[in-house]
Amino acid sequence: MTAPSAPSAPSAPPGLPVVRPKRGARSARNPLGRAGYLFVSGYVVLLLAFGVLPTGYALWLALSNSRGQFVGLGNFTRTFADYRFGPAFAHIGLYLLVWLGALMLLVVLLALMLHGRMRRTSSALRFLFYLPGALAGVASVLLWLILLDPASSPVGRLLEALGWHTLAQVVAPGHLPVLFTVIAFWTGAGGWIVIMYGALNNIPDEILEAARIDGASTLQIALRVQIPMLTKWIAYMLLLAFAAGTQLFVEPQLVSTASWGMIPDSWSPNQLSYQYAFQAGDFNGAAALSVDLLLLGLGCAALVVFRAGLFDRD
Repeated sequence: MTAPSAPSAPSAPPGLPVVRPKRGARSARNPLGRAGYLFVSGYVVLLLAFGVLPTGYALWLALSNSRGQFVGLGNFTRTFADYRFGPAFAHIGLYLLVWLGALMLLVVLLALMLHGRMRRTSSALRFLFYLPGALAGVASVLLWLILLDPASSPVGRLLEALGWHTLAQVVAPGHLPVLFTVIAFWTGAGGWIVIMYGALNNIPDEILEAARIDGASTLQIALRVQIPMLTKWIAYMLLLAFAAGTQLFVEPQLVSTASWGMIPDSWSPNQLSYQYAFQAGDFNGAAALSVDLLLLGLGCAALVVFRAGLFDRD
């Protein structure tokens, strides 16, 4: 004996046309679809105006000369042959290595500490971590220039104990990747600590409690449960931090001015691009350098996205 089947929808009598709802009527019944398009329309307009169109114009400048003639890869080979090209990209590469490593390690560690044994004071500490981000980049660098000058710094005795008696000794070229990392971490890491703390709050308590019942220690829970569940957030943080790090300009520019030219004014690729555009009047070469940075950023972003499964559904 078979189970009774579910009743089917009544069919139209023979000879009568089947009336189907129109697409406009369906949209009127479900206005959320239109609301979604309206919600993202502002972002799309700004993306086209300040992202896609400037990128297209930069590509055209990079592939043409000052008279508007197509030159192919001529600007890229010319800037690549510049003696300042290699050192500028080597400097930014070393800085990114130090900056991204410190950011990933310290941000995750501080977020875990705030989420674990420091919950009572986590609100105040998160506010203190986030507060330096309210300063503009230039103001932050100027503040650090005062702190790093042994003659005026409140920690001048500590700097002198380390053997640094002048600002020039503190901002020596070999110290710059670490100094810029300290400035960038002080300015921007607070926001990421808040984000990671929120991501930790999204981990169900049942998972953590099950790990504790199985005998896992706090360190084991962090390494085997919490950090693996933060992989996409960490990848997202590294992606945006990498994009911001390749655009380093204000810090080396002000340090170069404060050190009376001890630091070259082409320390970073962005500075070199500035030299091409506003010192030599070579906007095509500057555009080629910008496209180099764009391709570098897109390549690293694709690597992070696919390796970390950033857009995979759980």
